[in-house]
Amino acid sequence: MGCCRATGGTPATAPRAGAQWRSRRRPIQIPKPTEADKAYFRSIVPDDPRVEVKPMFGNLGAFVNGNMFMGLFGADIGVRLAPDDASTVLAVDGAGPFGPAERPMGGYVSLPPSWRGRPDTATWVARALAHVAEKPPKAAGKR
Repeated sequence: MGCCRATGGTPATAPRAGAQWRSRRRPIQIPKPTEADKAYFRSIVPDDPRVEVKPMFGNLGAFVNGNMFMGLFGADIGVRLAPDDASTVLAVDGAGPFGPAERPMGGYVSLPPSWRGRPDTATWVARALAHVAEKPPKAAGKR
């Protein structure tokens, strides 16, 4: 008796491995930024011709060569930094992982909210841009 007979199905209709687990996952919560959050994000995006700001799931992302270096997730500003720089930022009170709590984005850190409007923010955004600009350009996706 094969797996298909036990479930009463044929190979095409048999349950896929992991399907039951996937159906139990809770959906990821994506907070929506306020217009003030979006305006602040845009105000700290470097004035660089290589940089492009794009909407992402109701939030915003700043990209260089097709790679995201800074993102907005609700009110949180996240940057992609080299590991040593990320460790430095994560040591500051209020910094933390960036993105959904259920699945934070690897390589990104949330800047501390206390840095909002301070020169520290621009410094780390510039470091993120420089770090990500060194990566190869992302290939254009099929549409």
